[in-house]
Amino acid sequence: MLASRRLTTLTGVGGVGKSRLALRAVSDPEQARPDGVWWVELSPLRDPGLLTMTVAHAVGLADHSARPLDEELCAWMADKELLLVLDTCEHMVAECRHLVGELLQSAPGLTVLATSREPLDSPCEKVVEVCPLPCGGPDSDALALFRARALTATPEAAAAFDDPGRARLAAEVCRRLDGIPLALELAGARMRLWTLEQVAQRLGTRFAVLSDSGPGLQPRHRTMRTAIGWSHELCEPVERLLWARLSVFTGDFDIAAARAVCSGGPLPASRVERVLAGLVAKSVVRRTLERGAGARYRMLDTIREYGHDWLTELGEVQTVADRHAHWYAALCQAADRGWMTPEQVDWYRRITAEHAQLRTALEHLLGADPAAALEMAGALWFFWFSCGHVHEGRGFLERALRTAPGTGAAYTQALWALGLTTLLQGDMDAALELGAECTRAAARLADPEPELRAAYLHGVSVLMPGDPVRALELAGPRARAAHGGRTSGPGWLLCRLATGYALCDLERFEEAAEEARGLREACAELGERWLRAYADYILAVAALGLGHHGEAARHVRAMLSGKRLLGDRFGIALGLDVLAAAVAALGDGELAARLLGTGHAWWRTVGRPQMGSPSLTALRDRGERQARAAIGDEAYEAAFLGGTAASTG
Repeated sequence: MLASRRLTTLTGVGGVGKSRLALRAVSDPEQARPDGVWWVELSPLRDPGLLTMTVAHAVGLADHSARPLDEELCAWMADKELLLVLDTCEHMVAECRHLVGELLQSAPGLTVLATSREPLDSPCEKVVEVCPLPCGGPDSDALALFRARALTATPEAAAAFDDPGRARLAAEVCRRLDGIPLALELAGARMRLWTLEQVAQRLGTRFAVLSDSGPGLQPRHRTMRTAIGWSHELCEPVERLLWARLSVFTGDFDIAAARAVCSGGPLPASRVERVLAGLVAKSVVRRTLERGAGARYRMLDTIREYGHDWLTELGEVQTVADRHAHWYAALCQAADRGWMTPEQVDWYRRITAEHAQLRTALEHLLGADPAAALEMAGALWFFWFSCGHVHEGRGFLERALRTAPGTGAAYTQALWALGLTTLLQGDMDAALELGAECTRAAARLADPEPELRAAYLHGVSVLMPGDPVRALELAGPRARAAHGGRTSGPGWLLCRLATGYALCDLERFEEAAEEARGLREACAELGERWLRAYADYILAVAALGLGHHGEAARHVRAMLSGKRLLGDRFGIALGLDVLAAAVAALGDGELAARLLGTGHAWWRTVGRPQMGSPSLTALRDRGERQARAAIGDEAYEAAFLGGTAASTG
């Protein structure tokens, strides 16, 4: 169907294996597409307004424009040939139907595979019901899965399946569970402690009662609900408590978060890890080991929903949600403090891994504690500004600023962070206004650091449209000295960055290089990578202006290395333009053309080529002219086109 239908939706009861079937289908090498296969997990998403942002980020579009993101996503996909998987759509069917319709209309080469407990009800949709595994006969698929999960729990279970008489009993267990994979996995996990006969007996007793299954449920839903309820009853009381409290997590989480959020009462923090291990052994929680992130845990949606019902019964929903939100708010504060340190790359990876939890926490705090939401959204400035989440950051910051107190350090920080997002979107009127407002708010604090940050915002908001003289007045050496403050603080260093940009625009290249060297040394002492890479960029532009083309290429390659570590798409696009100009000046027109093509592909993921800046556009155009002059228009176009095919994933 993926070869012949543009939209296929896998439907079925929770736990029947829709996501696993989708993953197996798109893993087939025959399903490869020129522009990739992209998986978008929607189960952690609670706000439908973040759907388009989630899809855009998953496919590598870190759009920085102020245009509606759905328009940008449609335009970006228009000439792509790719396969998009939207996993777990049932909680936002209408929104998924609308977005998929827009994308399919705009992108003829797009194929969509969705998983949902109900169809999207789209005109071009092919609905495929994912049925439970066949459970009749001694060689049934259901029995094979039950056996595999039992052997995972304990190798001693093999004897139960090798004996013909006991194998018939195992087949009866599969039949009672309707062949639903998740139910079979839960039953298989019990074989670690019970015999097959005990599993069958206790399961039979449970199914005779069906006490927790509403009469309105369809048979398979009732079976799944009952199987989960049976597994729940067989847990120790403290395991049930942890199960309920873990339901507050959307997506995956680590053990530190579980301890902080779920401990209390009969479950002290020191016992959480051991109790969690018990839930993993019972297949209630899944554990994975991820490179750079350690052990991560998650619940399948069906199991999490059951736990949340129990959390409601316990009357702890608000309490646990508050703990969850404040834990992640504190994590963001720690990340903010650690951003300008040797742990910067680690913090980038950790905050990226926790993205779903951060969204959940912010949504909760916006309603429950607006002041905490404002502080959290402002502390994430580096995530919004440096890591490609401009649209999302602007949305959260604007909402937080509307509901929280309009004074104080947190308010000033959030204003500044909002200004950074508008700056990257090219909304210079808003950036100018926010820069001025941030300057006034910072002055009331009598703290040099927010004053320097405001000076950077104000300076760059006049620099980007083409006024480097005014930018120097706002953020240059004299302005920095007037504010005072720590020369190693983010505000001071960002002002040095703005100064370097402005001096390059004024063609004062030796002064720009001196400023950039000072910035780079300061960042190296801190162990910081993001700003240091931009210092390399200024050194490259200055070397280019001074005619030192080989030196420029060396600096920009160092810059690109740093930007790739932090996923800074804007920085990568900038660097490719400069590298192309340096290579063209060295006489390699073909490589320059390929680099410009690759740069074009990266700029498309950002949304605004050269950010509309006259100086950035002029630098890029100079590289193109030199490349065309070196190899001719026809060879240039061919090499450029080859460069556009480079991966931006």
